[in-house]
Amino acid sequence: MAREHPRFSICIPAYNRARHLCALLDSIFCQDYKDFEVVVCEDDSPERRQIAAIVESYSLQYPGIIRYHENVQNLGYDANIRNLVAQASGEYCFFMGNDDLMCSDALSHIAEILDRHANIGLVLKSYAWFDSSPEKINQEIRYFDEERQFASGPDAITVCFRRSGVISGYIIHREAAHAAATDRFDGSLYYQLHLTASVLSSKDAVFTPRVLVLCRNSEPPDFGTNFKEAGAFTRGSYTPGARLTMVDGALSIIRHHDKNSDRGLAEAVMRDYANYFYPYIKDQLSLKPSDFLSLYLRFARMGFYKYPLFHLNCLVAYLLGEDNTDIATRVVRERLGRSPQLGIRHSGKG
Repeated sequence: MAREHPRFSICIPAYNRARHLCALLDSIFCQDYKDFEVVVCEDDSPERRQIAAIVESYSLQYPGIIRYHENVQNLGYDANIRNLVAQASGEYCFFMGNDDLMCSDALSHIAEILDRHANIGLVLKSYAWFDSSPEKINQEIRYFDEERQFASGPDAITVCFRRSGVISGYIIHREAAHAAATDRFDGSLYYQLHLTASVLSSKDAVFTPRVLVLCRNSEPPDFGTNFKEAGAFTRGSYTPGARLTMVDGALSIIRHHDKNSDRGLAEAVMRDYANYFYPYIKDQLSLKPSDFLSLYLRFARMGFYKYPLFHLNCLVAYLLGEDNTDIATRVVRERLGRSPQLGIRHSGKG
């Protein structure tokens, strides 16, 4: 039976970076799986004209597939993610950062997975990083060696919550995500974590070891333009305050979902963060010792002081520095046969 709506809505939160938009759209339209729409929500950026012109040219080339929406005012990252879910009509939203690339056959691969598994609320991706050229991959992020399904509830949420931080390749059941809409977490830059916890409370997750998206590692962040982001975030970099705000926001989200529950969900997720804490401090390792100590203590006071691996992550990373820690992490993971478990960079701007 033919579907009334497309299988996928490719959702693009557009803010500046018009120079990368053609490459992204080309990577989408070259997919061999065609049951999709593209939804672009431009968030009142200085490059609105350029973005609109590019989208119009592709709309002429691919009529009826692209839907373009210009926000009347800047919504910020979280509200624009929510806006994209509301604008979409597909069975699943497949988010793409506005400077990243979709790998060939990504849509057909995910469609095949969804055909084999029932009650899927989220597909947990594998992905890769590149700097100047997508042909030169820096790192592949693959959490497990083989496809796995996780039962709804604490199991799926604990596995997928922290690992939902990168927006490119974030695949979520649209109706379930739309039903969870709230502005409670706007300004956290982690609205998708709320969607993960909400949707997986009643739906399963499935992980794929296939790399679905290539994430550009060379663009500075654009956060801080919306009034709910201002103060905590500064365009062009992640300050210590920004990192504190983001981690605190993530913890606030999971505590909200664990409220009035005996599941111990927040504790399990917090331990998962502590065990893999390096990504949340890696761009702060050039701080002078007193400033890094202050940052470390503030993280500890969030509750991380209870976890030995949190302290070890902070101490070893600061002593080695970012480059040496990256090398050491890569070597260890390669010997274990797995890629480093990163998941904090936000690809694109909402």
